[in-house]
Formats: sequence, C-alpha cells, structure tokens
Amino acid sequence: MTLTAVQGIDHRVGAIERLVEAIDLPIGRWDAQHRLTFCNTPYVNWAGRPREQLLGRTLEEIYGPAAWNAAREAFGKAFAGATVSYERLLTHRGDPPRWARVQVFPGMDAAGRVEAVYTIAFDIHDDVIAREALEAARRRLDRFTENIPYPLTYVDRDFRLCFVNRAYVQATGLSAEQLVGRHIGEVRGARRWEEHRPYFERALAGETVHYARLTDLAHLGPRWVRTTYSPDFDEAGRVVGIYTSTIDVHELTLARQALERSVERDALTDVLSRRALMDRIDQAVARCAAEPVALFFVDLDGFKGVNDALGHRAGDVVLAAVATALARAVRGEDTVGRFGGDEFIVLARLGDRAAAAALAEHLLDAVRRAPCGTHIGASIGYALAPADADTAFELVRQADDAMYAAKRLGGNRALHCTEPRSR
Repeated sequence: MTLTAVQGIDHRVGAIERLVEAIDLPIGRWDAQHRLTFCNTPYVNWAGRPREQLLGRTLEEIYGPAAWNAAREAFGKAFAGATVSYERLLTHRGDPPRWARVQVFPGMDAAGRVEAVYTIAFDIHDDVIAREALEAARRRLDRFTENIPYPLTYVDRDFRLCFVNRAYVQATGLSAEQLVGRHIGEVRGARRWEEHRPYFERALAGETVHYARLTDLAHLGPRWVRTTYSPDFDEAGRVVGIYTSTIDVHELTLARQALERSVERDALTDVLSRRALMDRIDQAVARCAAEPVALFFVDLDGFKGVNDALGHRAGDVVLAAVATALARAVRGEDTVGRFGGDEFIVLARLGDRAAAAALAEHLLDAVRRAPCGTHIGASIGYALAPADADTAFELVRQADDAMYAAKRLGGNRALHCTEPRSR
C-alpha cells in the first residue's frame, strides 16, 4: 500500500472519529472478545471514568456481571449481523439510577464480515418512569373494573362488545371469551336488544343517556337498576364507541316510590290524596273537549254519629271500607280520591248525563254495601265537563253544591248540579 493510500485512510478515519465525537451520545466499539476498542468523549463522560480505564477492557470488567448479563444476548445477535437493543438501569455512576436503552449494531470489514459491534446509549429514564406510571395506573384501573360489583362494558360503533368486566360476565352467565367480539343484541337476545337499542343509538349520536328498569340479576332476583350509556369521543370529536355502566338502585327506587306514594296516596284509605286528585282533575278538564268527564262529590251520611258512638278507630274503618268500595265500583281508568274528612271524589270519563246518573246510583249502592261494620249512606252531587263547567274549580264547585243540595233533601241520594234543589 502506498504512502498516499495510507494517508487517505488515516484522513477518512480521522473524519469519522471527529464525526463520532460531535454526536452527543455515548458511542463505543467492541471487538470479538467484547473489549472496548474505541469510545467517544460523551461515552467517557457517561461511563464516569478516564478513557485509559475503559479501552481494552471488557464490558463485564468495566460495569460488572449484572451489566454484562443484560447485554450478552444483544451482543451475540449483533455479532451475528443483527441490530438490536436492550434496556437496563444504570447504577455505575454513583448518581441515582437511570434507565437507558442501548442499541447494538454490527461493524463490517471490507469483506462484509462482522469484525466488531458498536453501542449507542440513549437516556430513556423519564420515558420509562412515565410508562411505568401508566402501566401502574392501568393495572389499578383493571383491578377496579374487575372488582367493582356493577356491570361495565364498552361497545364499538357496530355495537360489538370490546370489553366486559367480571360483574357483566356474572350477570350474563357467559364467559368473557363468549362475549367479546359479539354483537350485544346477539348476546342479550332480540327482545332485550330492541328495548335497549334506542339508548345505544342516542349515545352513538353523542348523547349521554340514563335508563332505569326492573331486571333479574344473578343470585339477587328482580332488582331495579340504572344503566348509563356514555359516548366515547376521539380527538376529532367523533363517537367511536359507547361505555355502559349499570348500578343497582333497588333500595333507592323503592324508597322514592314509597315517598311518591305517600304524597300521591291518602295514608288511611290508599286512594288518591287531595293534592294528587286535583292534579288529575286539572288534567281531565284540560282535555274534556275531546274526552268528556263527570265528577262525583261523595259525602257520607251520618259519619259524625259513627265517630261519636263508636270512636274514631271505627270511623277510620268506615272510611277505608268506603274508599275500597268506591274504587271497586269504577273502571281501572277512573279516579277515586279522598277530598278530606269523609268526603270523596270520583272522576270518570263519561259522555253524557244519563251515563253519569247511572254511575251515581251505582256509587250510592257501593257505599251502602261497603263492609264497614255499620250502616252508612252517602249524598252525591255530580257535574260534567264541558257540559256544566270548563274549569277544574268550577267543576268541583258545581258537584259540591249539588252534594249539599242532596244532603238537604235528606241524603242517601245523588243529584245532578242542574236538578231542582228542593221539593
């Protein structure tokens, strides 16, 4: 080889070394005996010791057996011609340990044979810590979703189950493998899918939907539950799936129903309370042009005497028995309520006065036959809407006036609001 050729090689090598020095990453070259034969200045700084203590020594001699065990497989693959990488926690500098990723790649000679391997180290400590935190959070979330006692699912835009938790598996009686990937309608059945489908479609349109229903839960029997359908938006604001969560609201629902019933129902007689009764009258009069109604004001005859002679407990028995008798005397669509004291109101959808008169007599007979332990009668006044009144207040007033007229005539009779008030 001529002197000029040697000088050319030296120039190229020098240029390469200057380039490697300029790269702000630790770079090392290792021979077949795993000895360090070259390293740049960033590598010296990274190793934390002088260059003369590094060159000619093996990786195990420099960093110890644990470091070599982490690198051994990657070195073997690089000497076989592959480019690989591995991660390890660096502890050799005396500073707090930091994670690094080391890339190992082969160095070829002129004949294409691997004569050495090169290593480049990258500090990935912050990325590893962030990844570990994310993985820890995911594990916590997985434990939460698996152990929460309420069914959770995630379905895609085609309503196919992508995720189910343990509670959902228990509720369906199917394994996760039998559920994931299947259309939710196929899993839950056609009838239930048709019931739930509108809520899924609303969620797919971007709306959060709540739906309460009475259903059978495994090992618990019929229970009130509430399911929430929450849309999952991507970064562009498109709905890509739906989360569903179902919680048991049985006790809460029963308590609410009891509260509503206590407001709507009279505690003694279990017919409608005065407040609920007036609401029904308002609603009925509002549509009376299309659906005429009749209102019957029922006042018991001689009730004060029952209280005076037998006591208020006996009077309560009479009121409860009369309320039951009136409720049984009308259709399920009709309304019976306690207006106050021994006064009741019956509201029925009737088209004419003749039908109202017939029902009035039927109500009188129902009161007479009420199993209350004593003889009791009633005075009944009735009026029709819209024939006799077109407001709730006027309808009640007309029937009330007719009731008092019936009582003045001796009671135990029914009187329409337009009938004569004396004889």
